[in-house]
Order: sequence, then C-alpha cells, then structure tokens
Amino acid sequence: MSSVLFVVSAAQGWTLADGTVHPTGFWAEELAEPHRLFTEAGWDITIATPGAVKPTVDAGSLAPQATGGEERSAELEAYLASIDDRLASVVDLESVSATDHDVVFYPGGHAPMEDLAVDTTSGALLTTALDEGIPLGVLCHAPAALLAARRQDGSWPFAGYRMTSFTDEEERIGGLADKARWLVETELRGRGADFVGGAPFEPNVQQDRGLYTGQNPSSSVLLARTLIESAG
Repeated sequence: MSSVLFVVSAAQGWTLADGTVHPTGFWAEELAEPHRLFTEAGWDITIATPGAVKPTVDAGSLAPQATGGEERSAELEAYLASIDDRLASVVDLESVSATDHDVVFYPGGHAPMEDLAVDTTSGALLTTALDEGIPLGVLCHAPAALLAARRQDGSWPFAGYRMTSFTDEEERIGGLADKARWLVETELRGRGADFVGGAPFEPNVQQDRGLYTGQNPSSSVLLARTLIESAG
C-alpha cells in the first residue's frame, strides 16, 4: 500500500496589498478529488497542517459559479463532510517526515500564499522530498510553498525545474491580481523556474523529475491520476 502525505495550509485569510484580509482556505476540488482518488487507489493518507490546525475550506470554492453548478457543489460538500473527522484530526507539520511517505501532495487555494510560502518546516520537507526522489505533487496556488525551500548555501532547490501554477493571467481574470502583494507565477519565474502556463482554467500538468505540478482546480484529477500512475 502506498502512503501519501497531504500538506494543507492552516490559513483562513490572505493578506492583500492594502492590508485587508481576503477570506480563503483550501480549494475544495483540489483537496477532495485527489483525496478521493488516492483513497480509491487504496492509499493510506495522512493530513498535516502548521500547528495541527483544522484546515478551512474556501467558501468561494463551493459556490456554483466556481464548481460548474449546484449539483457539483453538493458533491464536493458531501465528500468533504464525509472526511470531516480526518480534517479535524490532522497532525502537526512539525511532526511529519517526507521520507515516511511514498508521495507528498499540496492542494491549493490562496491560503498557501499566506503561510506555507514562508514556512521553513514545509520548505525543508519539500527539499527532502525532492532530494530523496519522493514524488511531489503541488497544485494551483500551492507552488507558493516551493518559495520557502532553501539549501544551506541559500540557493533555491527548484531552480531550473519545469513547473506550472495558477497563472498571473488566471489571477487577473479572477479579479485579484491587482490586489495581491505578489503573484505565484511571477515569483516562481523570478526564482528561476522553467514555467509552463497553459490555457486559462484548462487542465495542465507538468512533470520534471520528481516534481509534479498542476495549474488550476481543473488540473486536480489529472494531477492525482498522474501521481497514482507514477507510483505504479
């Protein structure tokens, strides 16, 4: 049986450039669909957050206009309700090790831009996963967490890696680009990522060695299936 470590943001808000806080959390589809697919594959799942705080779902990710309709929203709500006990009993990110798992997975939502982007514990875990060849799946805004990774010499472990994330264009279409302190794509490119953006809101998964990244919520299923296939 394979085991997967979900690293989920504990943030409930995202601080904008003017100092106001935009309510956020994990994006429903990005946690629910991979969790469902990994469960169906028979994988053992551990969920960790900073401080063992129960993660919050972004209410906007359950709105019909975000999911494609009321039926889809209801499906996602029902799935999250079915695993609420798991979400309520997460472990502390400080207590987990990448090497105890076969896969490490980070779902997105704007929340990782608030905490995981500057979390040194998460950054060290990501670096270990990369160096140990543990498949690392990072979705949508979660590649912001890669920014916290550092080697002892101060270099960025992910420099030169082909990757994707929620794009600056998608952020503009969503209406939040001009309000943000920084944008994920811009920061990744600035650190030396080989960034590959696809069409807005269409599935796009990039793999480079052990790093698997998905662009947006619609990439959730494809990224999870790709990880399952890679694990054999």
